[in-house]
Amino acid sequence: MAGVVAAVLVPAGSAAAAGDPVVRTGGGAVRGQAAGNTHVFQGIPYAAPPVGDLRWRDPRPAAPWSGVRDATQPGPACAQLPGELPDGSTSEDCLYLNVTAPATATKRPVVVWVHGGGFFMGAGSNYDARRFAERGDVVVVTVNYRLGVFGFFGMPGLAGSGTFGLADQQAALRWVRANIGAFGGDPRNVTIAGQSAGAMSVCAQLTSPAAAGLFDKAVLQSGSCATGYLDNFEYRGERAATIFQPLSSVTEEGKEIAADLGCADVACLRRLPVADLMPVHQAFIQPAYGTPTLPRYPGDAVRDGRFHRVPVLSGTTHDEARPWVAAYDQGAPMSQRTFDEVLDETFGASADQVRSEYPVGADGTAALTWAAIVTDRMWACPQYTTSRGLSAGTSVHQYEFADPAPPPLSPAPPTMPLGAQHASDLWSFFDLGGYQPPFTPAQQRLSNQMIDYWTAFATTGDPNRAGGPGWPRFTQHHPYVQSLAPDDITGVALATEHHCTFWANR
Repeated sequence: MAGVVAAVLVPAGSAAAAGDPVVRTGGGAVRGQAAGNTHVFQGIPYAAPPVGDLRWRDPRPAAPWSGVRDATQPGPACAQLPGELPDGSTSEDCLYLNVTAPATATKRPVVVWVHGGGFFMGAGSNYDARRFAERGDVVVVTVNYRLGVFGFFGMPGLAGSGTFGLADQQAALRWVRANIGAFGGDPRNVTIAGQSAGAMSVCAQLTSPAAAGLFDKAVLQSGSCATGYLDNFEYRGERAATIFQPLSSVTEEGKEIAADLGCADVACLRRLPVADLMPVHQAFIQPAYGTPTLPRYPGDAVRDGRFHRVPVLSGTTHDEARPWVAAYDQGAPMSQRTFDEVLDETFGASADQVRSEYPVGADGTAALTWAAIVTDRMWACPQYTTSRGLSAGTSVHQYEFADPAPPPLSPAPPTMPLGAQHASDLWSFFDLGGYQPPFTPAQQRLSNQMIDYWTAFATTGDPNRAGGPGWPRFTQHHPYVQSLAPDDITGVALATEHHCTFWANR
């Protein structure tokens, strides 16, 4: 039949065929694996490979297949330089997703997970969701989307400029609505969730007219609708910017880089091999607004009430910025000398006001003080502001992950504790990169409670259905934030702790 491709067949009588689950999707049948009390399906295509003439076009439907497709291995990660993936990836054929479901799931809530990685690295398959799915009794879908130059490139006149990765996420959500019932999920109860760039993606979808009706709840972990940074925040010489950029900026950058690559038009660029584009991969890591997919800057859209009215769970970690500051001085923690220089360079005439608000010594060292400044201005306060805007139109619950010594994501310098650093909350839900977190008993209890909160929210829009310590709503008049630490779950005055009044309008 035209348009139908042959699946990779699982041999009859093989170990994989013996008792593993087979599910029929709209594109064809897939065979996954039984893993304890879950069923895991990997590498399911949700869109056509965006290769050749489909490079820098909105996603097209995947071709159906005949036979039973092997879904026991993840699909290729989207093209990226070595980093989160040690060997990187050179694949544009990467629009795949993975489904983890309780073995006996029937009409269970669905969580669609959008990975982080700065919009230039990462893969859905790095997140092993079996603990999340089994304890929470939910179906978890992890998604790949185009990254860097392949996901957020723009050129004058190129339809979809700056938003191809966001369009991929919407295609995955449409696939979930159409197919997740076959895996035991409820297509009418879908939560979109993400961390870091994944959370910023969730915010983009909250304010994208094209995403209307594609999800029922939203979770933003360490990424807001107004995340931005000042000069020198994460490294010396960094220039201030917001995560979301106007379309004109993205297309002008694309025009200049196209010329550098010897191309006058998109047709020429589409003929270039992946390797020729990788040197400019990280020049395009900021989604564009002023586009059909994202008409307005998301922070402004939230402020003006132009977002989808779905319940929201949102939060940050207590020490977001510490991993960057721990390596600020050529791989070592920021020194006192660097602190003094960078503070003056970054804040100019306001530097003394910042010194007064953040005296060195109050946080221990100059490095910890700079980490507190960046955490507050870049992460905690924008997330708090986003919650205030969203709470004017929908139900919001906000949290702060505050485990002072979570399992490490990378080795910490002996002179600087990393605390509840950026991404350290992910261990509570996922095994990462094939590793299980070495939890203490108290951390295991916290992980269990967080899964219970998150999946109660995914079920009903209210984390309180999980039992455990109560979690009041965040409202305009009572901006409650739940602090999540081992054996210590309680309210926290986040705006005070993170100096949000000081940072307003700075």
